[in-house]
Amino acid sequence: MFSGIVAAVGRITKLTPREVGYRLTVEAGRLNIDDVALGDSIAHNGVCLTVVGREGSAFQVDVSPETLSCTVGLDAPGPVNLEKALRLNDVIGGHLVSGHVDGVGEVLRFDPVGDNRLLEIRAPKEIAKFIARKGSIVVDGTSLTTNEVKGTDFTINLIPHTLENTTLNRLQPGSKVNLEVDLIARYCERLLAAEREA
Repeated sequence: MFSGIVAAVGRITKLTPREVGYRLTVEAGRLNIDDVALGDSIAHNGVCLTVVGREGSAFQVDVSPETLSCTVGLDAPGPVNLEKALRLNDVIGGHLVSGHVDGVGEVLRFDPVGDNRLLEIRAPKEIAKFIARKGSIVVDGTSLTTNEVKGTDFTINLIPHTLENTTLNRLQPGSKVNLEVDLIARYCERLLAAEREA
């Protein structure tokens, strides 16, 4: 589990083809990996991946074709939002995040509003029903609060701190982003569906 509070912006520096998928080498940036062991989980742009190697300030993770087919930002060198998995005594500064991407959204607007940014995203239709006004959403691994929701489109206000400490400052109309909806919304929908089926 994660909280959606990005700890550092790292960088994918190398993709090594494997028999299936890729092994990524990731420079950790400001993320302290002194306590990271093989088998630990780190979220990369909201995607939970397992550490399979470490060397200095870099680590390696494997990415399967299935993960590559349903996410963005892991198939080429470039910056990534990083967060280590939560420990039971950690503060949850954002909200509970599984690190399992529900869908890929498209940025419609990224407009300046003073020193903030108004971010508008179109979600895939199948997950839009889980997105609520003033609810929680994860965008590229960042826990955010929605302002408005209209059909499949929703808006978010990005403050300077978020822009300075995540990769979201690189967004522009047409950019693709990983989305994870709120876990509670997903479980509520499943419970209601099970009652209807019964």
